[in-house]
Amino acid sequence: MSRFRGQFHHAIDEKGRIIFPSKFREIFAQEHDNRMVITKGDGCLRVFPSDEWTILEEKISHQSILRKEVRSFQRLFMSPAADCILDGQGRVLIPPTLREHANLEKDIVLVGMIKDIEIWSKERFDEEMKKAAADMDKYSDYIADLGI
Repeated sequence: MSRFRGQFHHAIDEKGRIIFPSKFREIFAQEHDNRMVITKGDGCLRVFPSDEWTILEEKISHQSILRKEVRSFQRLFMSPAADCILDGQGRVLIPPTLREHANLEKDIVLVGMIKDIEIWSKERFDEEMKKAAADMDKYSDYIADLGI
């Protein structure tokens, strides 16, 4: 299974379409039948290949809906999810509510996150990267535990 990695700077067009980088398009075409699910992330959008989304749904479906945090998570993460498909030109239409959530207006950044992709407005991504760099010392124990 191929992994998503790298960051790619693009623009969203006036119709709300994003052209996916060729590296990502190849993975979707070869392994995922050009199908994906896009949902809200923390200030960004999360793009899952449909088979990865199915795995996630299966895990969540085994959680008790009597637990408030499970219901809240489903409302926040699962309910805004949209099934999308790459068109013949490697574009995907981002639904308006998702564009609004991530503040996608012009310049965007697509970020490979191994099993999924994040879509950020360039401004928010730059801010997030500055925060992450400033907090890098906080992550050192976690990274060391991974054996890196």
